[in-house]
Amino acid sequence: MTHFTAPHIEYSQLAPVLIVLAVATLGVLVEAFVPRAQRYLVQVSLAVVGSIAALGDTFWVFDKLNPGHGTVHPGQVVAEGALAIDGPTLFCWILVLGFAVMGVLLFAERRLEGGVTAFAGQASALPGTDAERIASTQGMEHTEVFPLLMFAVSGMMIFPAANDLITVFVALEVLSLPLYLLCGLARRRRLLSQEAAMKYFMLGAFSSGFFVYGLALVYGYAGSLGYAQIAAAVAGKTGSHGLLLIGMGMLAVGMFFKIGAAPFQAWVPDVYQGAPTAVTAFMAAGTKVAGFGALFRLFYVAFGGARTDWLPVAWAVAILTMVVGSVLALAQTDVKRLLAYSSIAHTGFILTAFLGARSLADIGPGNIQPVQALLFYLTTYGLTNIAAFAIVTLVRDSSGEATSFTAWTGLGRKSPLVAGAFSFLLLGLAGIPLTSGFIGKWAVFASAMSAGAWPVVVIAVLGSAAAAFFYARIIVLMFFHDPVADGPSVVLPSILTSGVITVCVAGTVVLGLVPGPLLDLLGRVAVFIR
Repeated sequence: MTHFTAPHIEYSQLAPVLIVLAVATLGVLVEAFVPRAQRYLVQVSLAVVGSIAALGDTFWVFDKLNPGHGTVHPGQVVAEGALAIDGPTLFCWILVLGFAVMGVLLFAERRLEGGVTAFAGQASALPGTDAERIASTQGMEHTEVFPLLMFAVSGMMIFPAANDLITVFVALEVLSLPLYLLCGLARRRRLLSQEAAMKYFMLGAFSSGFFVYGLALVYGYAGSLGYAQIAAAVAGKTGSHGLLLIGMGMLAVGMFFKIGAAPFQAWVPDVYQGAPTAVTAFMAAGTKVAGFGALFRLFYVAFGGARTDWLPVAWAVAILTMVVGSVLALAQTDVKRLLAYSSIAHTGFILTAFLGARSLADIGPGNIQPVQALLFYLTTYGLTNIAAFAIVTLVRDSSGEATSFTAWTGLGRKSPLVAGAFSFLLLGLAGIPLTSGFIGKWAVFASAMSAGAWPVVVIAVLGSAAAAFFYARIIVLMFFHDPVADGPSVVLPSILTSGVITVCVAGTVVLGLVPGPLLDLLGRVAVFIR
């Protein structure tokens, strides 16, 4: 007689993910049963409350690690070995959920579009047809964007926590598929939005194919998909070394695509420009957190024993990404594309932390460890980018958002407050002292220097100098040129967008002036459980 043993699920540790999935599922039911007139309020309330509840529960689980009261608990492998709940996982959850709350508020903004959201009234209507015009004149909205956002958030939470390759792949698809849809739902410039969604989908599917092929090869090498078992096989040098190298390379392709690293960055500028700006803001922050969290765990935990094999490739990718992002940004004439290439350059800067020492035992006392630098940089980068894209939504003309450099000329004279806030955020992205961006870059560069990767750090410093030039170019346009006659104006947003911008700017200031408490906290908890 066959005996069935029920799997043991640690529901208390997994509660934040379960809350987000429950909210996403309820959002689908709301679309089916709640009248259209009431859906917006119900969906926004459900998404905000659910995200805050999941965030609060994550803080409760994080506190159980005891990060501020003596010895830190290393964490726990849960769900039959599928997920690892440790310091890096929980901090990634905190970031993703915090960005999710801001994303919901930006999605819910109605004042900028005259009483409706920035999403298409009827996605199935072809651009320029009578059906689209009818949907627009009737003020129809796609409230399905809120459950789609929550499904993406659930994937972003599982991705950095995954402890085996199957779970990583499932999380990758769960976070990606809703984003493919969201990128194509812009109310204005529908063709550009749909083109962005199609490019993202096609290239994303292609990269997923690489990931699955690499997964199969690594399974053939290690005989298992679990990180612990893969790490044991790598340490024991069992199987074909060539099989391992090819498998790691293909897995890296899937990961590098998701974070927008060169030479897999081609989708980033087109998607960032064509997607609704609220989606771009959330995607720019959330996917970086999830992608880098998963990348570090995969290569530090599963492939840590093969560090000498993958480290040269990491050097090359980091250098290429910084150069591509910084150089191509110099030629841009659109604010959203500029921020997109800036995102690529920042991916290269973050990858310098990937070159740091593998563990605390490998670095000297007082030095910044890689995961600590990574999480701090992701915090500063996410806050700055969300606020920057939120400000982009405010500069508008009769056709919607005005993102060309010409439209932003003289903006400092029309709206000094908005232009001043945007300039401060650009200085943060450039890494100017007294901003959080400076501390973030110092952290990742110091981590790389501790492992002897000084050539990459030198190139990163030069790339930062180039980046400062194209950021300064926008500031000069806004404050040292006369406004364009009959040019765009700054639209006053509701408290939703205003609150997001205020919180993010305040966070950029505080982390630039007082980074110590967060760095100290991350220094205690930013260690992967093995």
